[in-house]
Amino acid sequence: MERGRRSGSDDHAGASHQRRGRRIRGWACQLRLAWGSERLPALGPVRVSVLIPAYNAESTVEPALASMLRQTLADIEIVVVNDGSTDSTPAILDDIAARDPRVRVIHAAQRGIIEALNTGISECRGELIARMDADDVSHPRRLEMQVALMDEHPEVSVCGTLVCMFPRRELLGGLVRYEQWLNSLVTDEDIARDMFVESPLAHPSVMVRRRELAAIGGYQDHGWAEDYDLWLRYFVAGKHFAKVPKALVFWRQSQGRLTFTDPRYSVENFLRAKAHYLARSFRSPLTTSGRSIILWGAGKTGRRLSKHLRREGVDFEAVIDIDPAKIGRTLRGRPIVGIEHLCLMLDRLPGVRPFVIAAVSSHGARELIRQQLRELGFAESLDFVCAA
Repeated sequence: MERGRRSGSDDHAGASHQRRGRRIRGWACQLRLAWGSERLPALGPVRVSVLIPAYNAESTVEPALASMLRQTLADIEIVVVNDGSTDSTPAILDDIAARDPRVRVIHAAQRGIIEALNTGISECRGELIARMDADDVSHPRRLEMQVALMDEHPEVSVCGTLVCMFPRRELLGGLVRYEQWLNSLVTDEDIARDMFVESPLAHPSVMVRRRELAAIGGYQDHGWAEDYDLWLRYFVAGKHFAKVPKALVFWRQSQGRLTFTDPRYSVENFLRAKAHYLARSFRSPLTTSGRSIILWGAGKTGRRLSKHLRREGVDFEAVIDIDPAKIGRTLRGRPIVGIEHLCLMLDRLPGVRPFVIAAVSSHGARELIRQQLRELGFAESLDFVCAA
């Protein structure tokens, strides 16, 4: 299909997203009418605390809060941390809080997203904490459906939802592919399998158990994305994940998002995070497991990841690649070999499999590697992991 030309299905999808946009704006209007000049009754017992950090969000915070105040789940509170906003965000928040006791506003000096989140956590009273951003919108049944899943599955520590990114006309191909991949991961098995490929949950879609979040250390600053770091710590701790299989969060994508502007969210820092937690994962840490480690991928991603793995104390015996031009060379002092090297290792030590880290970022190539390793008897997460 030529660039710029829309198919009938594309037109249908565009119309659907336009209807969603009108619905979101309608929710905000209904809420403003409902507020009027009367303060609502006092807040009762709280089951879910919705945590929203806000910085200079004057153009988006009202519909974001409107979507939360229209939730079908009644026993909620909304904790908004104003992280030193310099626009009219503080006044908007104070006005909403004055009219609805479910909203509590904490005004703080600007210290960044991690400090704002941890400040908010200390103020949350619910046994469950749901994340939300000041520029996103939630479906009215979002909290109800997430609570139902977590009640039915007490083993689940982190519950997300599917997402719909907006505005659709501004989404680049990479974001569309990421949305599709993100929404394909629903079960604990799905999420754990791809934990080291990319961040497998949309941060503003998650709900967690407050006591578990405190026990795992809250949000931490290691120089990489704070949300991905949190999922990786839950994963290493053996916790379970799930998603409500419906798009319940409308996730705004704009050039001002931290994802696009903060160096902590760079590809290099994501690779640092992966290497850090790979070294601490998979039953016994890779640095002390005694298993041979094979890196699959001598391309750009493999070279960069291998650097950070070495810094974390993870060494590898060899590097597999299918490019004849690379085979016979070395990467960080280790030979680059073909797939037959892995077969020889299995023949030499029957029943003893090396641990394979696949560092190939192409989705199609990643699936081929998975297929080849499974055919050789490797079990994902037990004998190999995809890390790109």
